[in-house]
Amino acid sequence: MFWLLGGIIAGSIAGLIFREKVVIIKPIGDIFLNLLFTVIIPLVFFSISNAMAHIEAGHKLGRILGTMSLVFLSTILISAFLTIVAVWIFPIHQSAVLSKTLHLEQPGNWGDQLSRLVTVNEFYELLSRKNMLPFIIFSGLVGFASMRVGEAGKAFRHFLHSGNEVMKEVLGVIMKIGPVGLGAYFAYQVGTVGPQLFGTYAQSLGIYYGFGIVYFIFGFTFYAFVAGGLPGIKIFWKNNIIPTLTAVGTGSSIATIPANLEAVSKMGVPADIGNVVVPLGATLHKDGSSISSIIKMAVVFSMFGRSFDSVTVIAMAMGVTVIASIVEGGIPNGGYIGELLVMSIYGFPVEALPPLMIIGTLVDPLATILNATGDNVAAMLTTRFLRGRAPAAS
Repeated sequence: MFWLLGGIIAGSIAGLIFREKVVIIKPIGDIFLNLLFTVIIPLVFFSISNAMAHIEAGHKLGRILGTMSLVFLSTILISAFLTIVAVWIFPIHQSAVLSKTLHLEQPGNWGDQLSRLVTVNEFYELLSRKNMLPFIIFSGLVGFASMRVGEAGKAFRHFLHSGNEVMKEVLGVIMKIGPVGLGAYFAYQVGTVGPQLFGTYAQSLGIYYGFGIVYFIFGFTFYAFVAGGLPGIKIFWKNNIIPTLTAVGTGSSIATIPANLEAVSKMGVPADIGNVVVPLGATLHKDGSSISSIIKMAVVFSMFGRSFDSVTVIAMAMGVTVIASIVEGGIPNGGYIGELLVMSIYGFPVEALPPLMIIGTLVDPLATILNATGDNVAAMLTTRFLRGRAPAAS
């Protein structure tokens, strides 16, 4: 994150100093983005298929998983909707319009739009980044089928696992040049669009951190109250301090799992629930990513001179947020997958990716706190709804 920030700052300075002359380094940014685009398809396939293929079909966790899924979905949608309200109250001004030639509307009725959104009619079309959602669905089906065939699919499951490890390493290598590539592209945007670009980013960050802190304090307090009343609020905040500090120090939801497991135990969450909700929550439950997803969409809509207030756009934004929050978790630098999904569904051009990546980098600290510690209050809620009683502090 710090290297990416360094690249963004260096690019900003270069753009301010050299203005239109920085166009000469734009190909460096293009190369980085093209490498990202080419690795995304195999990375998504192996990551999602491998995860689905290794689910234990006979696991007796149906009720826990079902209740947990409803809790995850509810909090993600609540955080997304409240963020949309925040954007309506504090609209992101169109002070840095990159293009006004974008056409987002798709012809046809709702049925036609839905079929185009989730499916394609030729296999080769799945391999385009413009059809990310159908490809995600296909990858999940392949993984599910691999799990279902049992012993006959053992070799294929090994192939998926090996491919997943290889593609993660490929992405890691590409991200080594991220600070240079992203810095070059940001220099180009600042040099050609102008310093007003900073106003759009500053406003979006102000909304994110302002609303994110409010949601962290009052949203989590409300969830804790639903889970255990006033005692639930006390036990949650008393035991959520260490996970919060761990999330800040590590910058990782995965690295916060041990602290979360110890915390939910002290919050009175039974081990059979905590041991399922916390690890799965680290990859599937991301309130912070949900909030940032909406902010990113609002910013890019603004930059391309489009309004972010129609019923169709908002409904699709809610759906994209849920999918992106789920998909991001199992992939290193997974936020970029969510950003590509946004571009794919709304039809944004390649110029939309750098702003999405820049905002994702800048909001990462608070997003990690919300993502990681949100799993603790989710475990309390799951206990409440599953067992019909509030968690009892140990």
